[in-house]
Amino acid sequence: MPPDLGIRVRLFAIQRELVGSREVAIRIPPGATVDAAWDELVGRYPILAPGRASVRFARNGEYADPAMTLEDGDELAIIPPVSGGADEGDGPPIRIIELRERAFEPDLIAVLTGRLVTAGDGAVVGFVGRTRATPGTPAPGQEAAATRHAGRSVVSLEYEAHEPMAVATLAKIADEIAERFGVVRLAIVHRTGEVPLGESSVAVVAVAAHRDAAFEAAHYAIDETKARAPIWKAEHFADGHVWIGQPARTESPIERPRPQPRETS
Repeated sequence: MPPDLGIRVRLFAIQRELVGSREVAIRIPPGATVDAAWDELVGRYPILAPGRASVRFARNGEYADPAMTLEDGDELAIIPPVSGGADEGDGPPIRIIELRERAFEPDLIAVLTGRLVTAGDGAVVGFVGRTRATPGTPAPGQEAAATRHAGRSVVSLEYEAHEPMAVATLAKIADEIAERFGVVRLAIVHRTGEVPLGESSVAVVAVAAHRDAAFEAAHYAIDETKARAPIWKAEHFADGHVWIGQPARTESPIERPRPQPRETS
């Protein structure tokens, strides 16, 4: 009889806290699926069971369907809810994708713009997300914790990431932006670790020949980063914290029509 498969399960954010560990080694029969691995995990840690509807899975750094068959030595990551004209392709493709634990410099948008812009670019759109005192929507399973902190102000945010997978997901988003909008010079920079109130946590810069494409690219970049990148956010209060977010979307959205450049005189 073939030996069981050894699977390394990685846990993040809410699931990590519930289990009390970042990794769990499990063994499952040959031919077992992602769903079977989840069942084995829940058999050890029943406290995880209520979260099934809101988790997604990644096998060796790629989002995976629950019916996918696993192999010996695979890494299975449990993804909890995540923290919402002329040819624009002229010029060299430049992409800046970073996760940073250190604070952003005050002129980060200008620094990123300087690294991206060319003489053929007529539009730069930058977006900066900052921590705010008002709480967001709690992740599934965190409603009771949010109720305990109702009416209180957030004092800081904490970001946790599956870093290799997050960088790969952001790169895929950049690929989609190049294909959909023709924008090939793009920056997405996200903080990890604790971010005090009022500091910047994410920055996006899109550079293009025309403004419509730059606006579309920046909008798509921040929306897809929030919806798909395995980056989790906890809001910290004076005496506790609440994980924020919605179940991760594992695929790109339905393609929107690409805006047509406007004629200029």
